[in-house]
Amino acid sequence: MDLAPSFALPTAPTQQPTAEQLAKRDQIEKTAKDFEASFLSVMLSQMFKDVGAEAPFNGGHGEAAFKSFLSDAMAKQVGKAGGVGLSDRVAHEMLKLQGLS
Repeated sequence: MDLAPSFALPTAPTQQPTAEQLAKRDQIEKTAKDFEASFLSVMLSQMFKDVGAEAPFNGGHGEAAFKSFLSDAMAKQVGKAGGVGLSDRVAHEMLKLQGLS
């Protein structure tokens, strides 16, 4: 006696996402990636804040002025290379809050 068909779970009909939902998903993914880059930038800034070189090899005031730009650039490159997985989790939670998961 075959019981498999009687125990099949009902499946909800799948709906194609609308253009508005797709645009919202894209915006959420971009926002999550930007958040990850900001997080990494702050993390890298804190990591490098006490790193310095002795004279004559330090960059002086110019190095101090542009250190944040270096942290931002490194954070963006880490994000482009796949990041640390933070953007995926943030995007998942944001999609869930919007009812798009």
